[in-house]
Amino acid sequence: MIRAAVTGASGRMGKLIISNIIASDGVELSAAFDLVNIGKDAGETAQVGNLGVPISDVKDMENVLKESSTDVLIDFTIADATVVNAPRAASAGVNLVIGTTGFSSDQKQIIESAVSKHGVAGIISPNFSVGVNVFFKILAESSKYLADFDIEIIEAHHNKKKDAPSGTAMKAADVISAVLGGKEYVFGRQGIAPRKKEIGIHAVRGGDIVGDHTVLFAGDGERIEVKHQAHSRQAFASGAVKAAAWICNAGPGMYTMEDILGL
Repeated sequence: MIRAAVTGASGRMGKLIISNIIASDGVELSAAFDLVNIGKDAGETAQVGNLGVPISDVKDMENVLKESSTDVLIDFTIADATVVNAPRAASAGVNLVIGTTGFSSDQKQIIESAVSKHGVAGIISPNFSVGVNVFFKILAESSKYLADFDIEIIEAHHNKKKDAPSGTAMKAADVISAVLGGKEYVFGRQGIAPRKKEIGIHAVRGGDIVGDHTVLFAGDGERIEVKHQAHSRQAFASGAVKAAAWICNAGPGMYTMEDILGL
């Protein structure tokens, strides 16, 4: 049985991940962390019943991870928190599944260096849903044939999402740019802005939208739209638990959802 810990255990994603861990056959909850609800049962907080796993202060992470014999930490919080907590977990010999978005290149490097230094396995993905990773595959294939088309990415999320554009939108841009040999990114447009050979990226924030991503390939007299819509966060949570089970049987190093899904 794989023992998984969750950070942000009192948040929306944290509670959903705990629920998915409980529903899984091969993974069990070993520890939970947050800045609030310290000492409360993580299962009670997630409304899945008493699990006998108290929520611990993130400041005690290393000791708790070791004492609980945790195999993997699942982290869907914020970049400034993850960049501190992920190296702590790696130093305790714990593998990492990270769904946090909004990292700077330096922050991402800090986490990857910790994974390498401590000989653990890690994955950082902007989106753990199966569908959106197939979406990336479709974009890579489409871009081979639509290089002369104008490309625009439009993403929409709920009004509480902190980072923009989304990590998924940026990954989509990176996938397309890699196929096309490098493209300039333009974030929104204002005033006089003649279109160049670029990828436009646009963010919408409103209501309770879980996550919509549309890539528009526009040519003369025709257009193709490739779209993914997440109807609930369940797709992200179940994918993260699947990734946690997979990564504990992988060797040390950084992995991608493509590795996990065999794409």
